[in-house]
Amino acid sequence: MVNTTVRRRHAAFAAGFAALAMAAGLAAAPAQAADKTKYIALGDSFASGQGAGPYLDDCFRSENAYSELADESKAIKLVVNAACSGKTTQEVVSDQLRQLNKSTELVTITAGGNNIGFGAIITACAAALTGATPGEACNTAITGATAKLQGGQLYSELLSMIRSVQAAAPNAKIVLTGYPYLLDPIEAGRTDPAGQFIYQATQLSDLLNGNILAAAAAANAATEDDPDVQFVDVRPVFLGHGALSPDPWINLIPSGPGEPVDPDNFHPNEAGYEAYFAALSAAGAYSVS
Repeated sequence: MVNTTVRRRHAAFAAGFAALAMAAGLAAAPAQAADKTKYIALGDSFASGQGAGPYLDDCFRSENAYSELADESKAIKLVVNAACSGKTTQEVVSDQLRQLNKSTELVTITAGGNNIGFGAIITACAAALTGATPGEACNTAITGATAKLQGGQLYSELLSMIRSVQAAAPNAKIVLTGYPYLLDPIEAGRTDPAGQFIYQATQLSDLLNGNILAAAAAANAATEDDPDVQFVDVRPVFLGHGALSPDPWINLIPSGPGEPVDPDNFHPNEAGYEAYFAALSAAGAYSVS
């Protein structure tokens, strides 16, 4: 991947040259800049870039986030990556939508995982991967998440968020991404703690992505006058690259005795965000007509 510092220097040089061209009365550079799609990224840690570092702030925003990779395109201008680690769909609405307006042409969103307690599930259940039997907290976290996914609560929260984005950016195409399998699905029949947790994680991922797809489809079909809404499933591109694979695109950083769990665990690494960008590009997410 091209060094991000070099990219930024190139961008700064280009911006300076454009300013000189404008002063000299040259129209070509401003016209080219005006053709770029105005893009804003919203969401949680999977949109902010957590897991790929280095970080710009306490939201774990990274220059390796998929939105930053899109900004390298000649056709895309990332106005801001407003995503922030830990945010729910409700917090996306309350904290991030102020960045949107009528001039916004493209919005991407990765959100919903925190609504079902992603962090609590990892904290309570990840010990299963070492062979230990998780405690009751793991079962409680998974049961609660499953109820929200199967009972329609998350679907309603996602749909409400999308409609709020449509109202705030009435001229924008809206793209919702799914979440990858953090652990690659395995064959049926295992009874060990790790296998049982992987089965549960796979089911939760499928339910979560299904809810996001359903909410995006409902919002897209609501009226012809509303902005287009698209769902991009990233599970296929991540298959074979889960946290325990030989070539992981999901972090699983071991901690020593008594050390806290690394907050980057179970988030994409740099290769993972490149995979996100590749999936979005292949789906035509960055093409705005």
